[in-house]
Amino acid sequence: MKPVIALVGRPNVGKSTLFNRLTKTRDAIVADYAGLTRDRHYGHGKQGKYEYIVIDTGGFEPDATSGIYKEMAKQTRQAVAEADVVVFVVDARAGVSAQDHEIANYLRRLGKPCVLVANKAEGMTQGVQLGEFFELGLGEVFPVSAAHGQGIRSLVEVSLDPLNLPDVDDEGAEQDPTVIKLAVAGRPNVGKSTLINTWLGEERLVAFDMPGTTRDAISVPFERNGQKFELVDTAGLRRKGKVFEAIEKFSVVKTLQAIESASVVLLLIDATQGVTDQDAHIAGYILESGRAVVIAVNKWDAVDEYQRELVKRSMETRMGFLKFAAIHWISAQKRQGLGPVWDSIAQAHRAANCKMPTPVLTRLLLEAVQFQTPKKTGMYRPKLRYAHQGGMNPPIIVVHGNSLEHVTEAYKRFLEGRFRKEFDLVGTPLRIEMKTSQNPYSGKDDD
Repeated sequence: MKPVIALVGRPNVGKSTLFNRLTKTRDAIVADYAGLTRDRHYGHGKQGKYEYIVIDTGGFEPDATSGIYKEMAKQTRQAVAEADVVVFVVDARAGVSAQDHEIANYLRRLGKPCVLVANKAEGMTQGVQLGEFFELGLGEVFPVSAAHGQGIRSLVEVSLDPLNLPDVDDEGAEQDPTVIKLAVAGRPNVGKSTLINTWLGEERLVAFDMPGTTRDAISVPFERNGQKFELVDTAGLRRKGKVFEAIEKFSVVKTLQAIESASVVLLLIDATQGVTDQDAHIAGYILESGRAVVIAVNKWDAVDEYQRELVKRSMETRMGFLKFAAIHWISAQKRQGLGPVWDSIAQAHRAANCKMPTPVLTRLLLEAVQFQTPKKTGMYRPKLRYAHQGGMNPPIIVVHGNSLEHVTEAYKRFLEGRFRKEFDLVGTPLRIEMKTSQNPYSGKDDD
């Protein structure tokens, strides 16, 4: 088991910057903005022979009793409970605050190994400036600069030394290729975090009745019926005109990156709001990225029969370009209709990674041409000769022949339908590329 390090502290002391430095990534959003991180955010780090897991947490207010700060405090307490060692981050330049004392009192009562870190200590001597932090009663103060990378190696050594860790082989760091990375995407406040919490059976993510609660793309490991998943809860995507805060712009980027890196995307739609233009926009981005997709309409229990019929009709009109995707009507809060969603996710993943033999593809192509020849354009009629697979996730079929630049989009859709039916390609986009054979004698002068 890898040791777990939890980063705890009041808002805007540099926890996310330190998280990025420890994991050597840019996974956590960083900006000069208090209260930016809200969920627990996990990352993997390695120093020398040792590997570890780092948890980034939101600004901790132990005595918060209501609102989003109460939810953030709950997430931080859970992170501390999961951790082997707690790194308490304070601001070396701002000095000790009353909130620092509250956090220190909470950590002392737990009795868990704790390292006190004074961040933003670049250019400061370790004398008088850091002396005031000893009044927190957590022992020695370790000055670091997360932004500049100063003192990070010593911090990791101090944090891991008391744990007596065994050596970790380099091969163990490789990710299991059988893990399905599932990104849950959708507009703000459609129930993405609630759905993942329902799957996990715990309040793993902050689920709060306020659009935009999730800002990072949060990754959670999960296993079901022997199949391992990596669940990614993404920040809600809004229209560009509605993205005013720089923080939310960063969240959109993280969400789009999560969609691009996922194996399968679960597009969540709010039944009470209907299918909006923004839902169609997100679906279009998933299609452009070539990701396998499953559609789930959430809060189905909260609408009457008339509204349900309207939603179904709008799905047909606005989501017509995702006809290949399975649609499920669910209620994440009441656990209704969730079982079939997993079947569709597995089916979409299989389809996205389907292997299509060249002889079968060529046979299907020639049968399609015999059934309906492509339309003649001017003097040319396209001649389709053979096909082969050009890639997976999404599947790509490359068709070779003559004058293929004249093949119409309608005929490509006709071919796509034939290929989909043969290989049962449900839930994944299918791309068909046309490659015209070049005349080796074209452009040469006659002798």
